[in-house]
Amino acid sequence: MIHKEQERVRPAVADDVAAVKAVTDAAYRHYIERIGVVPQPMEADHAADVAGGKVFVTGEPVVGLVVIEAFAGHLFLDSIAVRPDAHGAGVGRRLLHFVDARARELGLGEIRLYTNALMWENQEIYPKYGYEVVERRVDGPYDRIHYRKRLD
Repeated sequence: MIHKEQERVRPAVADDVAAVKAVTDAAYRHYIERIGVVPQPMEADHAADVAGGKVFVTGEPVVGLVVIEAFAGHLFLDSIAVRPDAHGAGVGRRLLHFVDARARELGLGEIRLYTNALMWENQEIYPKYGYEVVERRVDGPYDRIHYRKRLD
């Protein structure tokens, strides 16, 4: 049984930086061989993102997280990561619902994100949550599919 504390999504604090790195690395590590480069979330400055208020975590200990940033008119979902041993437990769904709520809270009518074209699992997941493909674009070594979700 999952306790309410386990379901809560909260802003990450400095003490969470190691867990943010560990969960991100665990979630993205298996993509290195497939895409041929280290996924960008693994190379992020997690301490700076946490200090900047961009990271929100769930679970005690942390099992999932999102990195988000508000821009004029939209919320950018930079990264979502769930510890592999927590897959299938609704952590990703909870985090995606949190991102929707956060965008609404900030008065933003759209969420944007992108995923690597070779991360085909994500291309099945995001449309189920209301995201639509905007474009496919190569940014340096990354072949990305850009998505957006318009909120009501």
